[in-house]
Amino acid sequence: MDRPEDHAAAADGNPSHELSTHGVGPWRGEWPDDPHYDQELLRHGDTRNVIDRYRYWSMDAIVADLDEHRHPFHVAIENWQHDMNIGSIVRSANAFAADTVHIVGRKRWNKRGAMVTDRYQHVMHHTDVAAFLAWARSDGLPVVAVDNVTGSVLIETFDWPERCVLLFGQEGPGLSQEAMMAADVIVEISQFGSTRSINASAAAAVAMHSWVLQHAFGR
Repeated sequence: MDRPEDHAAAADGNPSHELSTHGVGPWRGEWPDDPHYDQELLRHGDTRNVIDRYRYWSMDAIVADLDEHRHPFHVAIENWQHDMNIGSIVRSANAFAADTVHIVGRKRWNKRGAMVTDRYQHVMHHTDVAAFLAWARSDGLPVVAVDNVTGSVLIETFDWPERCVLLFGQEGPGLSQEAMMAADVIVEISQFGSTRSINASAAAAVAMHSWVLQHAFGR
């Protein structure tokens, strides 16, 4: 079980011990000689929040393996108000094997919701929207912003580019005007209730899954 002090350390940018409810104990029997495995984890057990395939693997080995099959979409989040949703978005980006997460604006971000998945996810910082846009253009990546604003395209009917950046705004105010102007297209998630918008991290997960449905499952 994760502890408050672990979250506090993560929020301060300090490494914390990874704990989960589905850890495994010390390795039983003869140790594997595969270089993927970490001897400390084999000796003491693995309590990290990783899938079974990566049990006892070193962090570097996991990152290297993920790099072999990351998807070609990126995720970017504006960070002007130390949005607590960023950590959850990073966690979803890891789950959907996004290439890189881009923090636009303030460099410091609250890592609590990431549940230490930022150790396995590439994260890049851009000082402002202009710097982020310059990077995207230099890499030939269209910017697909996600917000429910006038003129946006329904995500359910949208054909995702295979290589692109999904751009998200702050919880509450949404995308900045500069970010909306920088986007090649803005898509919105259909809603059927009374609330004006859904949580930013929930919207990010829906958008990433929409990309996965089209490009990983051909739907």
